[in-house]
Parts: sequence; C-alpha cells; structure tokens
Amino acid sequence: MSSSFNNKLKSICELRKNRLCLGLDLDPEKLPIEIGNDLENMESFAKDIIDATIAFCPVYKPNLAFFERFGSKGYALMERLVEHINGRAITIADGKRGDIGNTTNQYATAIFDTIGFDAITVAPYMGRDSINPFIQNDEKGAFVLCLTSNASASDLQFSKKGNDTLYEYVAKLSVELNTKNNIGLVVGATNPSQMDSLRDISSGLSWLIPGIGAQGGDLVASISIGNKNGVGIVNVSRGILYAGNGSLDAIVESAQNYTNQIREIL
Repeated sequence: MSSSFNNKLKSICELRKNRLCLGLDLDPEKLPIEIGNDLENMESFAKDIIDATIAFCPVYKPNLAFFERFGSKGYALMERLVEHINGRAITIADGKRGDIGNTTNQYATAIFDTIGFDAITVAPYMGRDSINPFIQNDEKGAFVLCLTSNASASDLQFSKKGNDTLYEYVAKLSVELNTKNNIGLVVGATNPSQMDSLRDISSGLSWLIPGIGAQGGDLVASISIGNKNGVGIVNVSRGILYAGNGSLDAIVESAQNYTNQIREIL
C-alpha cells in the first residue's frame, strides 16, 4: 500500500477498528486543580491519557493554542507529547495555518520536520497558495477547513461562488489538489444535512469531524457518511479530557464509550 497520508490514516483506523481522534486541548482552567498551570503535572497527565488510550485510539490532535499560551516551555511540552505518540498513532497539529509563500513554507518545515506532526489543519481563505506547501510530501497531510462546526460558519461558508456554496468550492479545490492522496477536509458534525452531498463531492478525501460531544454534533451521520468513499475521523476533546473531573479512569471510560459507539455505527 502507498505510504500516502490518507492511506496511513486508513490503515491505522482499520487496525484499531476505530475512528476516534482525541483532541489534546489542555485548558488549565478546566484541568484538575492540582494540575493547573504546572507544566510538569500537565505533561504527566497528558502522557497518562495517551498511554491509557493508544491501544484503541488511532489519532491525537494537539491544539497549538493551548501550548503556545505558555511560550517556549509550552511549545517544548507539545514537542515531547508528539514524540511520545509518534510511531504509535497519527498526530494532527490543530493550528489552522493560512498564510502564503515563504511564510507557509516555514510553517510546513516547523510542523512536519522540526516537531514531527503527521498532518495539520489549514485555512484556505488565501487560496491554493495556503495549501500547497503542506502537501508536497505525500506522507504528510493537510486538513482544509471546509464546513466547520462553529456558530458563525455560515457568515462565509454558505456564500455563493457561481453555482456552488463556498464550502462546496473549497471541497472541489481540495479534490483538484489531492494528487498525492494527502488532503482531507474539516467537516463539522453539526452539519448533518449537508454531509451527503459534500461526501459525494469530496470522494477519496479524509474527513476530520469536530463538533461531537460538547457541541452536540451528530455522531451517527458523521461516522456513516464520513466513512463512505473515504475515512472520517471524529474529534472529541472536552467530552473526554474533562470527564469525571480529570479522573484517569473516567477519561479512559469516556474514550472507550465513544469508541464503542463508533464501532456500533461502522
């Protein structure tokens, strides 16, 4: 099988019989009080979660903002977590980068070569120049923001470009650019009525599906439609990380419950 990012993602999801992406959004205000802003405790907490879930969880998605808030020490923590995961699961940098030219080339070098992430989320507002630097290596992936789960997504994404909505146009552009089988889309679980037609447009692209859990997205539609003609992984962050007030047993139980639900739908 090709070493392309989408094939690697498919392989590990099939191996684990799961489509769960665990979002590592480590918010000190929501973590157990004994952890708080202590980065050593935060690292131990995160590594314990990873080690307790990695046997069945195929993908982890650190949100860069939650590490950048601590400056260089937070960034170093994120690097250590990625190193801790790599080789055992897929890592996605939730950074939503969206610049062009040499700036984006530097972002790609930092995310893929320096830190070692497998993929990144990308904002396409500035066009294909924002995407291309992230898809030069077929083993590294880019998830393009397409139809997102936030309340104000319709401000732009439902605007018209010709006969297409903007999100449909983004999907078609992503298909056009997917010559190395390493592009995916970010498709919110809060948009189940648009999923069927969007999946038809984006056949072959992987989907990263946020909005499950705290945002009340549709898990059944996300899994059943997202995995038709492609791989669809559902991201859960708050619904797992903060289960049981930070109890590791409760966190693992929540992750396993989502896994069981996903397996029933597949």
